[in-house]
Amino acid sequence: MARTLEKYQRCSYATLEASQPAKDTQQSSYQDYLKLKAKVEALQHTQRNLLGEELEHLGAKELDQLEHQLDQSLKQIRSTKTQFLLDQLSDLQKKEDLLLETNKALRIKLEEGNAVLQSTWEAREKNVPYSCHPAQQEEFFEPLRCDSTLHICYNPSVTNQANPATSAENANGIIPGWML
Repeated sequence: MARTLEKYQRCSYATLEASQPAKDTQQSSYQDYLKLKAKVEALQHTQRNLLGEELEHLGAKELDQLEHQLDQSLKQIRSTKTQFLLDQLSDLQKKEDLLLETNKALRIKLEEGNAVLQSTWEAREKNVPYSCHPAQQEEFFEPLRCDSTLHICYNPSVTNQANPATSAENANGIIPGWML
């Protein structure tokens, strides 16, 4: 029986005690809400002042503080931006150095490849015999003569160009020298 009474008391008083903390929690939450609301309003008012709005009711001291705060903000923004640009410049210089090294290595590799290619060309030129007569079958074609002089309209068999018999010989089957 004592146990039953204890259970009854615990249940009855526990509901009363549980309802009171809920009211306290609710009231403290409302107070927190009011504080946060006032803080938001103050921040919005400060933001409007920083943007240059609603400055008529501010005094000289408040305007000086506002100007000082703006100067400090600008200095911080400029230093952050300068640091960012310096970091970016440093990264770009590192990339430039890397690209220059890569370019140098590729140039050396290209020069080595050209040297090897040049030596192979020179070796082939030494091994390939050059001649005036190309390799042809004599059954179909007559071999070409390698004559270092160029004879244009010259026929050594004709001694006198003004002789009409000479032009007749040319017409009758003698081939001028330039056609040989």
